[in-house]
This record gives sequence, C-alpha cells and structure tokens, in this order.
Amino acid sequence: MAKFELKLPKMGESVAEATITSWLKNVGDTIEADEAVLEIATDKVDSEVPSEVDGILTEILFNVDDVVKVGQTIAIIETEVDAATVPSSSQETPGQAPVTETAEVAQVIQTVEAAKTAVAAPVTSTEDRFYSPLVKNIAKQEGISQSELDKVSGTGKEGRVTKSDILDYIETRKSAPAAASQVSTNVVNEIQQSTVQAEKQPAVAKPAPEKAKAASEVLENGDEIIEMSRMGKLIAHHMVESVQKSAHVQSFIEADVTNIWNWRNKVKNDFAKREGESLTFTPIFMEAIAKALREFPMMNISLQDDKIIKKKHINLGMAAALPDGNLIVPVIKDADQLNLIGMTKRVNDLANRARLNQLKPDDIQGGTYTVTNVGTFGSIMGTPIINQPQVGILALGAIRKVPAVVETPQGDFIGIRYRMFLSHSYDHRVVNGALGGQFVKAVKDYLEAWDVNREI
Repeated sequence: MAKFELKLPKMGESVAEATITSWLKNVGDTIEADEAVLEIATDKVDSEVPSEVDGILTEILFNVDDVVKVGQTIAIIETEVDAATVPSSSQETPGQAPVTETAEVAQVIQTVEAAKTAVAAPVTSTEDRFYSPLVKNIAKQEGISQSELDKVSGTGKEGRVTKSDILDYIETRKSAPAAASQVSTNVVNEIQQSTVQAEKQPAVAKPAPEKAKAASEVLENGDEIIEMSRMGKLIAHHMVESVQKSAHVQSFIEADVTNIWNWRNKVKNDFAKREGESLTFTPIFMEAIAKALREFPMMNISLQDDKIIKKKHINLGMAAALPDGNLIVPVIKDADQLNLIGMTKRVNDLANRARLNQLKPDDIQGGTYTVTNVGTFGSIMGTPIINQPQVGILALGAIRKVPAVVETPQGDFIGIRYRMFLSHSYDHRVVNGALGGQFVKAVKDYLEAWDVNREI
C-alpha cells in the first residue's frame, strides 16, 4: 500500500493557518477522491478539506481545535495496492498480461471514464469557486484553462466541481470509441476482481479526536464564565492589532437620501417581479461608494511597511452578520464595473450565503475598502475599526425621518426629510484629513444627486 500525505491546502491570500473544527472521517474509513475528510476554519471563513486520492484513512495527526499551518500534513491515507500485492499468475485468465503498475490501472480506468456517453451540460459561473488540487491537476493535464474550468457544472457541495464533473466535461471534448470502452471495461472488471482478493485488511481503527468540552463554568456566587468562541478570539485579535497599527481618525457627514427613499419605494415591487431579487438600500450605497473610490483612488490603497500599494481593482468589503452574531466581510469584486442590477444580485447572494454559513474562501479575499451598516442595529452613527491592510472603512447609519431645512430658489423652509449619517474611519498615517473628508463628501453628493426618474 502506498501512503499519501493529506496536507492543509492554501485557502487564499494572507491565510497562513487554520483551526480544525471537526473530522468527517475516522481512521479505517474508506475515502473517495474529492470527498471531504475534515472541516477547518480560518479567521475569515469555514471550509472543508477534500481528499485528492481514493484510499483508506490510516492516521489522524491533529485533534479538533488544533491550529495547523498551510502545507502541514494533517492525515495519512493509504492508496491503491502496489505491484507486490497483485495476485500471482495462477489467478490470471489465459492470454491476459499481469498488471504490474498502479499507474497502468489508473490509465485504463481513466480511458473508461473518458468513453462514457453521458454528457453534463456546462453552465457559466460568474463568481470564483474553490477547486480541489485533484480537479486542478486533471484540468492542467487536459489543457483546460481557468475560464473554461469556471464553466464546468459542479455537483459537489456549494456547486463545487468534483472529480466526476471534470471527467464528464472532458468527455465532451474528446470521446473514446465505443469499442475501446467495451474492451477497457472488461479489463477493468478483471483487475477489480483481482484487486478485491488482494486487498489488505485496513489498520485497526482508532477513535476520532474528541470534540472540545463545553466552554462555560458557573462560579459559586452564580457568575458564569464563558469561553470565547474560536472566531470571537480571532476577531478580537484582529481588532486590537488594527487599532495598534493604524492611526484612526473619523470624519462624519449627514446625507439627505429622500430622493433615494422615494425612488426605491416606487420601483422595488416591479424590480422584484422582473429580477427575482429584493432591492435594498445597500447596493445603492455601494454604487455611490464605488464611484467615490474611482474619483479618489488614494483611498483605494493599502500600506505595506513604508510602501503604499495603489490598488487597480475596486473590491468592496461588505460586513455581514453570521448566524452566531459575529461579523464577516465578503467582498464584491470590481464593484465599480457593476450596474445596479448586478450589484443587487451580488449583495443579496453574499448576504444570503453568509447567513447560511456557505461562504467560500475566495468570497472574503481581496477587499480594498470596507463598508459596514451600523444602521441595521438602530445606530445613527459609529466609529468603525479599519479592516487591515486597508486604510478606510465607512459606517452607514440608520435612515431617519427628521425635520430639516430645505433650500429652494424661492426660499428656505422646514420639511420632513429622510437623512442618515456617514461615518468615515481612515488611517491618518497615509490619509490626511482633506482626503478623508473629501471622499465621504463625494459619497454624500452622489447619494443626494440621485435621479428620481432613473430606470433600471
């Protein structure tokens, strides 16, 4: 039996380690290629680690709640039998050459897979997906580009492309003759019959690591000590680190969003019927912020040591609530390139998958500026902490109906208006007060200039 080392895969930029949250397989379990073996969590998102090979799980090297570095071996899987375990010639059928290499078996099986007649129709994917190393290796060997791979229909969890999916897709590009399929099938059947007889008994299974004990304790005086959750600890560390690193400064401005309020009420029902999506205020605000970042590109930067990195893409982070109450920041890639319909679909998709704990690693990578809606919780303003390594974050306050001075060519008067506060936190090491104030003023101007006759 050959041993395969299952390593913690790279989960995205800036992610160097992950915490094991649960083992989905026990020692002694049979595992198929691309099948999930364990669940992990980073400071950004939870995910599964699939196996790259078929085999039997023989060793688990880390327990639940252990922190593992990217690239570390986390489990051992025994794969197909080698030449020494193939049955003797007395068990072979006349005229059949003995199989001496596992690679030859794999090649025959691959030929059979390529000769199947079932075809999976590809669909276009407009968002990044997680691909297992096995799928990426197959795509590379077959000369499938990334854009082509993105179009492959996935039947795995969250639409992930499995080994079967990629093999079925390859079948549509080059199909083997039916005769070859029949011959190969016969050979494989004979190989499988011999292999079953030659398989060794799996190693004695040992129980999977125990789950972490309940993290709470009641003291004699009735006080309760509650252990912080894994994500809570990570968020706390991230926030303290940000405050210690950046010189936080805030600018506040009030925007009149009466035109947006009235326009949305006018179009939201027709929009929902036509697009199948709810039109909230968030995509409208995101559109204005993306325009302001394009106008003030020095807000769309990051700081690395003493060097400023000016970002080419405008990728807006959108703080969203998880089921446990913690916040996560999925990213809207190239937000300035989306129209309002595209922005709405992207915002709703990320928010829904965040609530269902279905975000993928790529969904929370690459943000260049962050937006948080403190108004969701009833706050009229806030002083948000910068999401490192970015240099700015904008908090949207609650929209309130208030009396306000309305200026007209005929004179000023007091009217009932819908208004909200915008709170802009920025890193004073690289963003001065003029730029920080001008940026949030630009967002206000875009919102207040909203066209009440706009069509979408």
